[in-house]
Amino acid sequence: MLLRSCLGGLAALSVSSCIPSPEAEFWGRVSSLCGEAFEGEIVSEDAADDDWRSQRIVMQVRDCSKSEIRIPLSVGEDTSRTWVLTRGADGLALHHEHRHADGSLDAVTGYGGTSADYSSGSRQNFPADEATQALFDEAGIPESKANIWAVEVRPAHTLFAYELERPGRFFRLEFDTAKPVTPPEPVEATD
Repeated sequence: MLLRSCLGGLAALSVSSCIPSPEAEFWGRVSSLCGEAFEGEIVSEDAADDDWRSQRIVMQVRDCSKSEIRIPLSVGEDTSRTWVLTRGADGLALHHEHRHADGSLDAVTGYGGTSADYSSGSRQNFPADEATQALFDEAGIPESKANIWAVEVRPAHTLFAYELERPGRFFRLEFDTAKPVTPPEPVEATD
């Protein structure tokens, strides 16, 4: 039907307007998972991640709107993390929200970046933005200023993945989207 409407109005439309942008395709892929939760595992091999590797990891795609998708992440009993995808005039952005058990914001929270030019409909890459780099300097973790986060969604492979990469560090979580699970309750905001 979309093709027919595109072809029917070919005089008024360019063919490229009928093809979703990589950002729109990606947003649609993530949105299609809204309301579902999935168990994941660390597939990278850094020994620094052994603590996480020994715990149950669950993410839930929830609180979806046209401009924001919130994805709480639990690692064992720790439900303090949420990935926040936003869609705005500057493109897509990924930020990390960290809260204490009482719901108050952690000192190191809100970090992330806007999608890079080398992103696609199945994978968006988010280099650390200037505010994030300043936050990491302030927190005493300057090595994290080179962070590039990525989110990958491949429905044909029933895969949702989250990555962090920088010189000397690679971290990757993969979730099987063919097997929904019951999520734990995330930490609720108190502010």
